[in-house]
Amino acid sequence: MKIATYNVNGVNGRLNVLLRWLEEAAPDIVCLQELKAPQDNFPLKAINDAGYNAIWHGQKQWNGVAILARNMEIEEITRTLPGDEEDIQSRYIEALINGIVIACIYLPNGNPAPGPKFEYKLKWFDRLADRAETLLNLKVPVILIGDYNVMPTELDVYKPEKWVKDALFRPEVRKAFSTIVSQGWTDAIRTLYPNETIYTFWDYFRNAYERNAGLRIDHFLLSPQIAAILRSGGVDRHVRGWEKTSDHAPVWIEIDKK
Repeated sequence: MKIATYNVNGVNGRLNVLLRWLEEAAPDIVCLQELKAPQDNFPLKAINDAGYNAIWHGQKQWNGVAILARNMEIEEITRTLPGDEEDIQSRYIEALINGIVIACIYLPNGNPAPGPKFEYKLKWFDRLADRAETLLNLKVPVILIGDYNVMPTELDVYKPEKWVKDALFRPEVRKAFSTIVSQGWTDAIRTLYPNETIYTFWDYFRNAYERNAGLRIDHFLLSPQIAAILRSGGVDRHVRGWEKTSDHAPVWIEIDKK
């Protein structure tokens, strides 16, 4: 089974790119982030025509997450991250697909730091840690998937010395990510490629993609039940080079079928 994550940076504006990639890569489950579309403007027909069922949580102009599944039912669990009833940002959706709990995550950017946006990011991380621990204690297959807006180590960022004050690389954020992993999760891509430079995001500016000046901020965290059947994974880097594409590339893993 192939499971992917893709920050599309506007699902309607980049729909042709998404559909082209879906046809080429043929993932079984896909988590999308940064839809930038209100709930009633998700391109469901086009997604269905491509062979996928979908659930989504949209928001006007910003944010937005979705889960797609090919030839499988999606049983929605929740579309809010527990812990703050006043948080209306659409950054989390969770579902059960083929016996696997899939949590699609779009963690806040947090810049400028310090400041209110950074504090919101850290609180969101705390809530995610609580939810992650709850899911882990269920002793069922779970994958926490998406754009975490954090580079866990210096290996995950081009010229790390230039990012030390950025909200994506500040020690508080890296510690928050590490705290979740230490609960018993497996960072899939880093486990598969422990010493390699792998990026999932390249800025539109300063020829970042051409220079491979990237970041690894899109992650899969696997519960032990999934980590035991992890087979392979990678980044569809070439998609970042397509016309009118997102600044992220799709990331994927393959697990043994249940």
